[in-house]
Amino acid sequence: MEVTANPRVSVGEGDGKVVFAQDAKLSLIAGPCQMESRDHAFMMADALKELCGKLGIGLVYKSSYDKANRTSISGKRGIGLETAMEIFADLKKEFGFPVLTDIHTEEQCAVVAETVDILQIPAFLSRQTDLLVAAARTGRVINVKKGQFLAPWDMKNVLAKITQSGNPNVLLCERGASFGYNTLVSDMRSLPIMASMGAPVIFDATHSVQQPGGQGGSTGGDRTMVPVLARAAVAVGIAGLFIETHEDPDNAPSDGPNMVHLKDMPRLLEKLLALDAVAKAV
Repeated sequence: MEVTANPRVSVGEGDGKVVFAQDAKLSLIAGPCQMESRDHAFMMADALKELCGKLGIGLVYKSSYDKANRTSISGKRGIGLETAMEIFADLKKEFGFPVLTDIHTEEQCAVVAETVDILQIPAFLSRQTDLLVAAARTGRVINVKKGQFLAPWDMKNVLAKITQSGNPNVLLCERGASFGYNTLVSDMRSLPIMASMGAPVIFDATHSVQQPGGQGGSTGGDRTMVPVLARAAVAVGIAGLFIETHEDPDNAPSDGPNMVHLKDMPRLLEKLLALDAVAKAV
């Protein structure tokens, strides 16, 4: 029997349960680009948990244990799989929220799925059939970043690779499309196009303002444009928003130029939730 995508994807349990749906209140995927240390992860998680609790918004905590697609070989990669899984497990126990991280190889899928609630397929790997199938077979929710080189309607085939592997719980994530050298552009038409495929749609506001390789040996970006694109996406109507954040982004080990200052998150989210309420008003 053919499996179709779920229009409503739930993850987590109890008070930490998060729902992603086009007609539900906006949910948030947020955290630092890279997992830097146990202390840093707990500090960020505590701040985001408190903020989302005050705003009444579902939170999935995000961080990467390995940044495998750095611009140069000297780029900082992360703390590694084994250490990160221990920290993720402790974060879930302490805060009760679900967690998300990237996977890059088929072998990582089953190992990461033992701890992590949402497996994320990086944009550069969004057409890698064996990786998509291996991720699907874990039974975990899969968040697929749309490749910078793909049209939104091309995601129909990406989605089918996962659902036809028996997993209907898929999120499709827009993060900009290549537009000339070192430049991305976000086409807001992609949001309803992907939503029409039956899966909840996430907008990645921070990677959409990247300038890939724009600093020569590392990726650049313009975080001042994050609120602009986020407002546009929320006004169109999305199930969730993906925002990388850091207390000192200019000194973060990766993606600093496009991460939002942690201190700026409350006001940004307040505005976005107000827009979300208007966009989804019946």
